Amino acid sequence: MPWLREHSDGVTVDLYVQPRASKNEIVGVQGEELKVRLTSPPVEGEANRLCVEYFAKVLKVPKRSVALVAGEKSRHKRLLIRGAAAEEVRRTFS
Repeated sequence: MPWLREHSDGVTVDLYVQPRASKNEIVGVQGEELKVRLTSPPVEGEANRLCVEYFAKVLKVPKRSVALVAGEKSRHKRLLIRGAAAEEVRRTFS
């Protein structure tokens, strides 16, 4: 899974985000990124906030454990999931 990498603080997840979708969902893999659809528009950081909240919910971790580390103004984003193991995250999305 090229979109999932080990990190000294946990794991990083590379995402391709499609805003203004009809529902929040993980679609699958697009290229080397995990594609996610979010209902929020890409305005004033709303999609970024929803992205962090959605992944915290899906991975069942506190919101403070999920951080946007790259792609603040892009559809290509990188999340850091602190304290998570790659195998644990891999199982969630399999």
